[in-house]
Amino acid sequence: MHDIRAIRENPAAFDDVMARRGLSGVSTQVLAIDEARRARIHAAETAQADQNKASKEVGAAKAKGDETEFGRLRALVGEKKAEVAKLQTEAKELDQQLTDLLMGLPNLPFDDVPDGENEDDNVEIRRWGAPATFDFTPKEHFDIAGVKPGMDFETAAKLSGSRFVVLSGGVVRIHRALAQFMLDTHIEENGLQETWTPVLVRPEMMYGTGQLPKFGEDSYETTNGWWLVPTAEVTLTNIVNGSVVEESYLPRRYVAHTQCFRSEAGSAGRDTAGMLRQHQFEKVEMVSITHPDKSREELDRMTGCAEGILERLELAYRTVVLCTGDIGFGARQTHDIEVWLPGQNTYREISSISVCGDFQARRMNARFKPADGGKPQYLHTLNGSGLAIGRCLIAVLENGQQEDGSIKLPEVLHPYLRGKTVLQADGTLA
Repeated sequence: MHDIRAIRENPAAFDDVMARRGLSGVSTQVLAIDEARRARIHAAETAQADQNKASKEVGAAKAKGDETEFGRLRALVGEKKAEVAKLQTEAKELDQQLTDLLMGLPNLPFDDVPDGENEDDNVEIRRWGAPATFDFTPKEHFDIAGVKPGMDFETAAKLSGSRFVVLSGGVVRIHRALAQFMLDTHIEENGLQETWTPVLVRPEMMYGTGQLPKFGEDSYETTNGWWLVPTAEVTLTNIVNGSVVEESYLPRRYVAHTQCFRSEAGSAGRDTAGMLRQHQFEKVEMVSITHPDKSREELDRMTGCAEGILERLELAYRTVVLCTGDIGFGARQTHDIEVWLPGQNTYREISSISVCGDFQARRMNARFKPADGGKPQYLHTLNGSGLAIGRCLIAVLENGQQEDGSIKLPEVLHPYLRGKTVLQADGTLA
């Protein structure tokens, strides 16, 4: 959400930044509602003062026995009382209109975020590793012989419909090993606090991180009004919802492994084959709660945490800065990490790491007390995948594939697989 005072003080600057997001003349609508709301509030206060004054004079008129004046003042008190109620109701309605409007506006990108319309305008900042080479034509994950016995889309479709999968045997053990490896690395080496959170949340939590009201169709709502989380960002970030913490509390760095649920409403026809884009999937999510002066630095630290996972898995990747046309609703800047998938002969996103500034904190009313005194300030929040487990599984399977349909597994996973090093062509580990 946005600071209405900043918009009042410099509407042109606000419009300039929103224009980079493809929105024009936003401040005009915001300020029109704001001015109408403030006018009602001022009028209500004036009417209330008139009511109070008349109420005091009623007693004096009665004491003097002036029935005419007494009657006039009593009528005036009633009129002002009704006027105050009407103006307060109108002000409340306008306040809700203003809140709804501001809630639907995206975050303001940093000045150094590249301008652009879509992913083609994103800017690559580095690469690591060389894409795997093969003496044969590499296959996509679902076509590899060793994967087929353990990746069942037909049964999943019978159980739940499209964009689901049933994993079993060696494949699901690799999937589980990846999650454990990621958690251990983030906890023991990157200093994150492991956290286990619910996957059902109240709507206020979805509002807090920006999934509602604008993107409700992208998530699943239960019949009793709870929402299934699209990512643990929702629960981890909302830990500080409504809180005022001490500055010494910062930074807080959380990591959680959870199920995630997305309707993929806007992705019809995209990535329908395999398990690249699913309605239900698992992620290891990172969230940081920081001091405002440290959030840009924290973005780089979190990006390094995610990149380190891929490097330990010996998977080639590239890191890009998203342009204004591709950046997420709640982000001020985003680093996407894209892993090499030889089956598609391209890089695909496996982690998106964003700094949100105080955007989510304002929606959650999450603040901290400065150590040197002064009034509470809004926190800064960041979130990012560390990593998407299903996509990481795809990358491990495709990059390690052998011509006979077996898969050579990254060395770092061997301890998590009881010393197994290969997924054989029949789907078993050896």
